[in-house]
Amino acid sequence: MSNSVAPGIRCLQQAGGSCCCDRNKGYRAYILILTFLVYTSYHLAKKPLSVVKNALHGNCSSKADNFSLNDTACDWKPFDKENAEELLGSLDYAFLFAYAVGMFISGHVAERMNLRYFLSVGMILTGILTALFGMGYFWNIHLLIFYLTVQIITGLFQSTGWPSVVATVGNWFGKGKRGFIMGVWNSHTSVGNILGSVIAAAFVNYAWGWSFVVPGLIIGGLGIVVFFFLVPDPEDVECSLPDHQGKQVETHNRARDLVESYNPDHDKFMEKTPFLGENAEEEPLSSQSVNNVDNLPQEHAEHEPISLLGALKVPGVVEFSLCLFFAKLVSYTFLFWLPKYIKATTSLSSEQSGDLSTVFDFGGIFGGIIAGVISDITGGRATVCLVMLIIAAPVLFIYNAYGTVTWAFNIFLLFTCGFFVNGPYALITTAVSADLGTHKSLKGNAKALATVTAIIDGTGSMGAALGPLLTGLITQGERKDAWKDVFYMLIAADVAALLLLFRLVYREFSGWCRRREVEL
Repeated sequence: MSNSVAPGIRCLQQAGGSCCCDRNKGYRAYILILTFLVYTSYHLAKKPLSVVKNALHGNCSSKADNFSLNDTACDWKPFDKENAEELLGSLDYAFLFAYAVGMFISGHVAERMNLRYFLSVGMILTGILTALFGMGYFWNIHLLIFYLTVQIITGLFQSTGWPSVVATVGNWFGKGKRGFIMGVWNSHTSVGNILGSVIAAAFVNYAWGWSFVVPGLIIGGLGIVVFFFLVPDPEDVECSLPDHQGKQVETHNRARDLVESYNPDHDKFMEKTPFLGENAEEEPLSSQSVNNVDNLPQEHAEHEPISLLGALKVPGVVEFSLCLFFAKLVSYTFLFWLPKYIKATTSLSSEQSGDLSTVFDFGGIFGGIIAGVISDITGGRATVCLVMLIIAAPVLFIYNAYGTVTWAFNIFLLFTCGFFVNGPYALITTAVSADLGTHKSLKGNAKALATVTAIIDGTGSMGAALGPLLTGLITQGERKDAWKDVFYMLIAADVAALLLLFRLVYREFSGWCRRREVEL
């Protein structure tokens, strides 16, 4: 048993028996549940601002009579000016830009230190900073620089979450049914958004500070749990390692023979994924030749951190990163501005707008799961993303044009938007990132997963920062067609995302055609 194992797990390990298959499965189920709760708390802490915007800059005349509100509760200085939308957008941008920059740093650091320490410290500090934003209400702080500074620092520490949890799950789970497993697991994003919206909406009308303090306490508390109970690597508790692509034990051919005997479905999956599998040698995969990597000792291959340039050379990383830039732009614009849009286009209160916005996240849960299942069956990750992005564009247009016709139609369209917008985003940030982070060109280098994940999600987070910022600028002054222009921007971003996948989709279709010819 490793000396770095978590204290709580150490006690359980010492009380348990020898490692067996059932014990391996138990640990894997435990890791899935714990990391699910961990990243749920990250999104739970990320969501409140989108709901509280209606309290920071609201319309007192639209409030229900049974709320005893003063002027400060309706418009919280400095967000009581005509450029309030721009100021609120700057809060989003400050957080998301810091998050994007922090993502690249976090991926680099995470693979060079114990993930348990890295993640627990990140969660505790995120909790403190999230609560600190809410304390601005109780301390009666009206300085923009205070809220901007808190948002920037919070964004940096929020970035510790994703590379850590994906690397941990990737360490425990092999490639089989990865799309389905991670599709279900990735619902933590939507669950966190839903819980964050509900918690924030519960306090927004009388003491919006609690909308941040409560999520801060939750993520901080879970950070303590992570410190005592997270097991980031199976080797820490003497459990068996998963099969990612086939380990380079002696030679490449011998490794494939071992994989085939252990996992008969491995070749079937690899054949279905040409850009991640058999045709990968057509790309400049690494600064080292395959032969040179084959000759490295196994320990070195698994524990040598990969450089950013080396990660970019993995086939598919650049295309999916750029695609996620635009896909996440759309998703995060909904994340940060949907309650504000609903309140602006309906007669709902701030609390009701926050509650209704959760329908989008429910759609995202199902979209991520279905995308993962279909991509497992077909092996075409890029193709699944492309199809969903194609459908998302007209759905966005229809929602903006007809979403307020009836409440039932509004809910249906919100769910549909969440399904097709968040489906590709979820697939790329989970199964695709894990596939690329354990690509066979990396020769079993488990240290590469955090870096590859950070590159993909970090690039996506740049788009996530841009979307809400542009939305704040476009809606400034509350022009009549402002929100229509926002949706045109989202549709354009969606089209850009799908165009970036054409080369990968072409390669997937080419692989399917070649396999079809062989079968005939």
